[in-house]
Formats: sequence, structure tokens, C-alpha cells
Amino acid sequence: MNFTPNKNIYRWIMISAAVIITSLILWNTYNFFQQLKENERRNIKEFGIAATDLQNQPLNANLGDLGITVMGNTTSVPMIVVNYKGEISSRNLPEGIESDTTKLKKLIEVYKKENEPIVTLFEEQPFITIYYGNSDLITKTKYYPMALVIIMLLFFSVIWFFYRSNKAGEQNKLWAGMAKESAHQIGTPLSSLVGWTTILRDTDVDPSYIVEMEKDINRLKMITDRFSKIGSIPKLTELDVVQQTRQAVDYIANRSSKLIIFEIDLPDQPIQVKLNEPLFEWVIENLIKNGIDAMRGKGTISVYLKADVYNVFIHIKDTGKGIPKNQWNQIFKPGFTTKKRGWGLGLSLAKRIIKDYHNGKIRVMESKKDQGTTFEITLNKA
Repeated sequence: MNFTPNKNIYRWIMISAAVIITSLILWNTYNFFQQLKENERRNIKEFGIAATDLQNQPLNANLGDLGITVMGNTTSVPMIVVNYKGEISSRNLPEGIESDTTKLKKLIEVYKKENEPIVTLFEEQPFITIYYGNSDLITKTKYYPMALVIIMLLFFSVIWFFYRSNKAGEQNKLWAGMAKESAHQIGTPLSSLVGWTTILRDTDVDPSYIVEMEKDINRLKMITDRFSKIGSIPKLTELDVVQQTRQAVDYIANRSSKLIIFEIDLPDQPIQVKLNEPLFEWVIENLIKNGIDAMRGKGTISVYLKADVYNVFIHIKDTGKGIPKNQWNQIFKPGFTTKKRGWGLGLSLAKRIIKDYHNGKIRVMESKKDQGTTFEITLNKA
């Protein structure tokens, strides 16, 4: 029974629920913020009315406690009050500003942008104008949705990273399992072929035929060995990377069409690098074969090796159709292929061999349409 569709449904249900919950929290926070601002504005209006009433009462009038209480309760909102005479007073401002007229005027311009000023009237004429800013509570609440969004983004990023890592791990297990199973399947007929060559040596068969058969058997053994190493940590040995590269190129060159021209530029002196011989040669052969396929069997393959103090750089260039730049990273993903009959395994395994096993790098260095592609392998010197 296949549970994959159910897993996908559950995954999307969880994602949808998380989005809905986040949206509800943000919506409620927005409403709370707006309500809080409206309450503060109402308090400022009441403050203005109380201040107007108090200033316009006769000196011997019984003022009562209501106006004074209203004015005294407004202690959290910073404000600047300008009366009809142009006189400026302030409340709840930081120290050093209340006595500085220039700073107060600049702050009035800031408050105009934050909130619409409140004007109270006396006998149909403006009596006082109140410019006010946001209280500490409003300021903190304003940034709360942003903080919540950042937290949710981080949360989804962790989920996405976990999902991608889990998916990549499953794919790696799949490719490794396929490789090991292929090695196992090849091993059975290979053992039989070895036995048949032993029997043929005792017959009148031309010995040169048996020699060629043994070459192919040895090649199959090497392929089996390569497949069997996928999924496990291979042993690295200090080898001459120049010689290993030359061997891999020569093998392909001797078995390729005469329409393929090989240009090889390798140093004369050896360069020691820790390598797994069969896997490294597999990468070189794979890149060259991909280049030959891209050229449709006719063109030039250039292999160039250089080194600096710490690293060795191997460039493999073809004169094929090229790779679009938006696919330079995708071609190394398992299952991605531009070939009609490809499985998308070669370059993904090449990257695994170079990056994971040899602690190196492999990338598309350059590629132009109908001019070719250059791959670069970077390895650490021994």
C-alpha cells in the first residue's frame, strides 16, 4: 500500500493550519493595535476638553475633581499643547526637550506624521491644539506583528530545511541502494564469465580473443567496484592526480569515435592528491561522456589540469550545445536530466564523489549556447 498521497495531504493540512493560525494572530494583533490607538486618541480628546474647560472657568468657580482627574490620568502619551496665543506646553516628554523650543517645534512635525492633531474649540474658535505621539505601549505593540512574522518565517525555514534534508537523504539512500544492487546483479554473471575464460584457455580458441575478454571482465570488475562504493565511505590513497586523470582520459579516448578530438594539457611533474582511484576516474569518464553526448558524437574535448599551493584544478571542456545558466546548479540534483533517455544520476553521483568523499568541489565554470561547457573540479593537495 502506498501512503505517499496521504503523507502529502497531511503535510498540506499542517501547512494550511499554520498559515491560518498565523493569519488569525496577525489579524487580531492588528485589531488590538487599532483599538489601542483609538482609545489613546479618545483619551487625548478628553484631555483637551478638560483642559479647555478648566482654563475657561471663572477663578472663583467650583471646578470639581473630574477635569483634574482626566488630565492627571493622561500620563503615558507624549504630547505638545499649543494654545490660541501660540504658547507651547508639553507632557510626558523625555528630559531636556520640554524646555527647548526648537526641539519642541521639530517634534511637532514628527507628531503630525504619526497622528492627526486634536483641536478643541471654545465659542467656535480653536482654543488649544494637541500634537501627540505614540505611547511606549503602542510602539511596542506596533513591532509585535513584525517580530511574529520573523519568528514564523524562521519556523517555516526550519521545516523547509528539515524537509529538504530528509528528502535529500531519502534520495541518497535510493541512489546508493540502486548502485549496490547493480553491483550485486553484475557480480553473478561476472563470476560466471571468469569461469568461462578459464575453460576457454584449455580449448583451441585464439588466445587473443581471451585476452580481450579478460580486458572487458576487468572493466566490469572495476565498474562493480565503483557501484559497491556508493553509499559507503571509500578509502582514499595518496596518488598522482596527473597520472590518474591521464588514465581516465586515455581510456575514453581509445574507445571514442575518430570524430572526437581530445586536447590534453597535463603537467609533466606528479601532483599528489588523496584519491579513491576507481571513483575519481569514474567522475572524469562521466564528464567526458556527457560532453561527447552534448556534442552528438562530433567535436573537441579539452582536459586541462593546473595547481596552486593548496589546490588542484581540473577543467573538462566540450564544444557541445551548452547548458542554460538557470540549470547550472540543477544538473547536479538527483533525477534532473536534459537527455531524453537519461536518469539524472551521473552528475549527481559525480558531485557526491567529489564533494562528500574527496572534500572537493565540482561546478559549471562556463557554458555558452552552441559553444560548449566547461566543468571545473577542485581538489585539495595531499
